[in-house]
Amino acid sequence: MKAIRRFTVRTVLPDSIAPLSKLASNLRWSWHEPTTRLFADLDPAAWQASGRDPVKFLGSVSRASLERMASDAGLVERIQALGADLDTYLDDPRWYQTLGDDAPRSIAYFSPEYGISAVLPQYSGGLGILAGDHLKAASDLGVPLVAVGLLYQAGYFKQALSRDGWQLETYPVLDPNGLPLTLLREEDGTPARVSLPLPNNRRLSAQIWRADVGRVPLLLLDSDVTGNDDAARGITDRLYGGGGDHRLQQELLLGMGGIKALRVHERLSGSPAPEVFHTNEGHAGFLGVERIRELMDNGMGWEEALTVSRSNTVFTTHTPVPAGIDRFDQAQIRHFFSAGLAQSVPTDKVLGLGAETYSGGDPAKFNMAVMGLRLAQRANGVAKLHGEVSRDMFSGLWPGFDVAEVPITSVTNGVHVPSWVDPELTKLAREKFGVETVHDRDWSRAYEISDQDLWDLRRRLRSNLITDVRRRVRSAWRKRGATNPELAWTENVLDPDVLTIGFARRVPTYKRLTLMLRDPVRLKALLLHPTHPIQVVVAGKSHPADEQGKRMIQDLVRFTDDPEVRHRIVFLPNYDIAMARTLFPGCDVWLNNPLRPLEASGTSGMKSAINGGLNLSVLDGWWDEMFDGDNGWAIPSANPTKGAYTREMYDPDQRDDLEASALYDLLENSVTPLFYGKEPPASAGAAGPSDAPSGALPSEWLEMVKHTLADLGPAVSANRMLREYVNRLYRPAGQSGRAASADNFAAAKDLAAWITRIRDGWSGVSVERVDSIGITDDPQIGDQLTVQAYVSLGSLRPEDVSVEVAYGKALENDQLSDPRTTELDQAEDLGSGRHLFSGTIGIEHAGPFGYTVRVLPVHPGLASKAELGLVANA
Repeated sequence: MKAIRRFTVRTVLPDSIAPLSKLASNLRWSWHEPTTRLFADLDPAAWQASGRDPVKFLGSVSRASLERMASDAGLVERIQALGADLDTYLDDPRWYQTLGDDAPRSIAYFSPEYGISAVLPQYSGGLGILAGDHLKAASDLGVPLVAVGLLYQAGYFKQALSRDGWQLETYPVLDPNGLPLTLLREEDGTPARVSLPLPNNRRLSAQIWRADVGRVPLLLLDSDVTGNDDAARGITDRLYGGGGDHRLQQELLLGMGGIKALRVHERLSGSPAPEVFHTNEGHAGFLGVERIRELMDNGMGWEEALTVSRSNTVFTTHTPVPAGIDRFDQAQIRHFFSAGLAQSVPTDKVLGLGAETYSGGDPAKFNMAVMGLRLAQRANGVAKLHGEVSRDMFSGLWPGFDVAEVPITSVTNGVHVPSWVDPELTKLAREKFGVETVHDRDWSRAYEISDQDLWDLRRRLRSNLITDVRRRVRSAWRKRGATNPELAWTENVLDPDVLTIGFARRVPTYKRLTLMLRDPVRLKALLLHPTHPIQVVVAGKSHPADEQGKRMIQDLVRFTDDPEVRHRIVFLPNYDIAMARTLFPGCDVWLNNPLRPLEASGTSGMKSAINGGLNLSVLDGWWDEMFDGDNGWAIPSANPTKGAYTREMYDPDQRDDLEASALYDLLENSVTPLFYGKEPPASAGAAGPSDAPSGALPSEWLEMVKHTLADLGPAVSANRMLREYVNRLYRPAGQSGRAASADNFAAAKDLAAWITRIRDGWSGVSVERVDSIGITDDPQIGDQLTVQAYVSLGSLRPEDVSVEVAYGKALENDQLSDPRTTELDQAEDLGSGRHLFSGTIGIEHAGPFGYTVRVLPVHPGLASKAELGLVANA
């Protein structure tokens, strides 16, 4: 029989062990190893059966077991101590609290997905995992973040394989009451809700669930509520499900509904209003429209409200290709806003935010990333190379400026070390140096670990992975229709003494899952080498609508099904956080071979590195800036590259053949010989390297592992990333926001009026003539050149602008290479809006030299001289 109604009954704990409830409900347990160890020790079998989910675990424990726990004095003391430790963690000042009063009191962070724990499956890939790590690091550092997202009823899909290796998707519905969530309620106990008007007199309402991620509250909006019609209830059905109107309504709810949810949370919790708003990717961009609506409802004009909203908004783009950006028809946006989503905001102004008004843009489209950039005074990519790619990709929004001047900086992603470092490594660090060693303290002490200890550790991690892989392979084959008698071979899948390579990520085509299959014969030879074999563990999901990605998975699975090699290469379905936490530590080498420069960051290799894995990767994303020759290997790119730019010399098939060949060469000639050392085992699986006598360990390999732990560890940490966000983006944004809102928004109103006047008068600005004085027929290094510029400012004043001379080495096409700039001084008012500006520059290097003059608007309220996209070049 099927129940007509379902609900979750909460466990009532005896007082002595009551802290178990808060230890389970706060997601800090997911990265706090002593807490997870406590739950595992309480009842190992029940812990495993619960899927290592503390909430589910407590719900499954019998009253008799609870009473037994409550009567165990040692256990009670341990529970009480961990409860007190959590209280201290939540309440005591941390790094952020040392920064002073200029640091923002609260920062709102919006993202469409969050990867925090496998028990809260609200993520699909890197964007969500990064968001989860962002929240965890913010909690550890005491950054006063409040996060906003959507609660998807089915999360992302669960992946299985058909008998012929085709990806199959299922969407099991989640019960929010069984998750580590609390429903936000009004004082009378009714669920707190937010609501948006929809066309045809419909409404989209959502309740608000709160997850506690350490010190960070995460607010998740859920549209599956009574009062919504069926279509509205399904808006939060699944992550990245549907398209068109469905996706647009998800993003309206996330952005506009998210701001409303923040206001409800402020009212009910008494927490301070956010002083900074961080938009993680364009999906949440409508939050800026809702903030503008709030201001305009209080009597502010459009330009003033836009100025205030922009001043303290940060936008992060993760997208390296235009095709990855959400775009809607302008008519679609107009249709939804005609329902009164933002009544005081002119719809044409909203449409202008996302309009592709640049060369090559489509005037019929509304671009979410473009809106995000126009609504934020500060923007960043997620790696140095990705910053270059982003500046180039969005340069059309700043016509007349060099690509390098586009105001998009970069903060390289990081990973939350306590979440991803294996407990075995923590245990070793605790035994040798103290538990904090691997948690952003003294990483350099990795050099003090003996080769034997490190080699033994790496073998234990590899063995743990193999145990997990064998279990998963058997389960996957059963789901594909195999019977137990057919699966005896799975007992020998992988070998704890064989070099293990990992590859796991989403499966869009540019990540090239199947590059390793370009030459199957050569790959087989590597897998089956008599003395230097490799073994490969692969995982990843393709978007349900991506037929090409699914075909790549099928091609790989068919190769792994071959009885000749299936003990050496496996594909694991349903890649998730739980799998990753064993996979990253257990792999000796992490493989990444995207099409450069299409990997925005790619943090999977970072998670491998903090566990002592070496990276084997194309120089893309984070690896482009952190590869140093001693922490792994760089796969050469076939097409020449310079920075973010690639010159296509080969067609895609030729390029893939060349790069695959380079990958095989590295494995054959560099990676495997170094791993197995000068004295390889006589036969893999019998006497492996771990059994070699003292002195026979691969010392060069282990030196690379120590170097990786010591040098990459702090560099790839999310704590480093968060500190950069705080100091380079959050604090400046907070200061701008405070300045804009001071004295009843006087500065913002002044800036808005100034911007309007500048835009209206910019057509009258031009550089009429440039003269140079002091240059001889034979210029030499050290000569001084006086530049005089005759500039027409029309209706503008000299204090409205900066007149610059840009100078430096001139290339053959007259472009300036790495130009320097000097501001010219106003020398004379020539009347009728004409002015003479003058200044002196020095000739500092030999060879071709060039200079030019330009005029830019300047105001202390601007974050960069390119912010308004206005420039008059000579």
